[in-house]
Amino acid sequence: MASARAKAAVENLRSRVEAEQAAALADPLRIATLDELRSRAETHKLGTNASGWINPYPKDDPRALLLEYQFADFHDRSRFKVKCQARQTGKDFTGEGEIVEDCFQRPGTDWMIGAPSERQALDSLDQAKLWAEAFDLVVADYKEEREGGSGTLLKSAELIFSNKSRARGVPGKPDTVRGRSANVFLTEFDFFENPSATWRAILPSITNPLRGGEKRVRIGSTPNGKGGALHKIWTKADSAKMQWSRHLVTIYHAVLMGLPVDIGQIREALDDAEGWAQEYECEFLDSSNVLLPYEIIALAESAEATECCPPEFWLGSGNPVVLGIDFGRTNDPTVCWSLVKVGDVWWTREVLALRDMTSPEQEAALRMRIARASHVCFDYTGPGIGLGDYLADGHDGIPGFGRWEPAQHRFGKIDLCTFTSGLKREIFPKLRRAFEAPVKLRIPISTTVREDLHAMRQIVRNGEYTYSAPRTAEGHSDRCTALALALRGVGDTHRIMLPPKPLGAGHRASRALHVRRERTFSA
Repeated sequence: MASARAKAAVENLRSRVEAEQAAALADPLRIATLDELRSRAETHKLGTNASGWINPYPKDDPRALLLEYQFADFHDRSRFKVKCQARQTGKDFTGEGEIVEDCFQRPGTDWMIGAPSERQALDSLDQAKLWAEAFDLVVADYKEEREGGSGTLLKSAELIFSNKSRARGVPGKPDTVRGRSANVFLTEFDFFENPSATWRAILPSITNPLRGGEKRVRIGSTPNGKGGALHKIWTKADSAKMQWSRHLVTIYHAVLMGLPVDIGQIREALDDAEGWAQEYECEFLDSSNVLLPYEIIALAESAEATECCPPEFWLGSGNPVVLGIDFGRTNDPTVCWSLVKVGDVWWTREVLALRDMTSPEQEAALRMRIARASHVCFDYTGPGIGLGDYLADGHDGIPGFGRWEPAQHRFGKIDLCTFTSGLKREIFPKLRRAFEAPVKLRIPISTTVREDLHAMRQIVRNGEYTYSAPRTAEGHSDRCTALALALRGVGDTHRIMLPPKPLGAGHRASRALHVRRERTFSA
């Protein structure tokens, strides 16, 4: 009797899931125009579902967390599925949920997860770990393979489940996605270094149905320009042989289907009409490319370059030191990148990241470094203006380091750099050239540094180039910007070869104070 009741409950749940899946796919919001979606979202109560759709799973089932648009995607078992989806609306959460459920239900199943970067591949696998825990699917082993030692470029990371299923995360490059027969999930596919070449390399992985059955393809991405890989798949007409199941999720779809996001607040914070159209409204705009591919970054990596150094270094003298300082905004760190010239090569001595510190605390940490430096390029934009003025001109009896304005015959240390489109078009191409042969730059072997540099993109808008990077929990490619500023300072070779000016007694006392503070920060 108990067995019969359990079977009936399972059948009832299956019927409800099928009914709600049909309802989700038939929701008129899925075919509404962008203007209609915008209008409805303006008056929508956050956290509610505009259609009244209800997730049928019981609360103790992890699939009960799926919102309507995620539910429709999750239960779509088409062989080829692509979703064009707004940022931070749960692409990986949903995709990894489907993967783990498949691994749970079909022992011995293999999935390959490709992502634009090492960080994103590992983040996606973290979502899989959470789903595995929710499904009581035990992770029996975890393996990482890298190009060399610790900190070198990731080749793959693999979750091996207790039922012999596997989920393997890789950076989305042609040479890393080749290999075993597996189902495929490509997250943020349109932001791979070379999505077309990666697609050619990975598609054979799904060819053979004799090894684990018919393989599935899942692609999820925010758009990255017309003519790109996602745009071609999204707009190509289906044939009798080849059909894609397509899911469009703008920020308006997500909010109207239960995601509690204040659209007006996020749009005002972004303050970028084109960025909003691409990142949140899923519009295909112009193209963009990775500024520094992994292979280019590797040319400058060296175990002898360092991310940190002792405070005593800043009290010394000798080889020229140049600083690039990117001032942090609300959620980003302030980064000070230090380059030291040895022979004809510029070596990274320190990549200092200051988080959750007041401007006076940041000034205390930076002054000692600036005193040692020959030249400093400082991000003089927005909130950085105040601190830049203090460092250049001084305040409250504390002397400044002077402004670098040769046209006005001012030859101080601080080059105050306002971030205009023109400045970006000056410093980022120079940054790219610094990584090309012959390489006269050395950077530390560091996953954090490498991922930060790799995130910067060259974007073509209306025939003009600009540069931008997605904002993450780590920042906004702040290290990349700081290095670009430091290399701008390197360009003033006639200036930086001069030794620092001797300091007066006041400055020497100030430096001693900053050393004591620096030791406190380090502790």
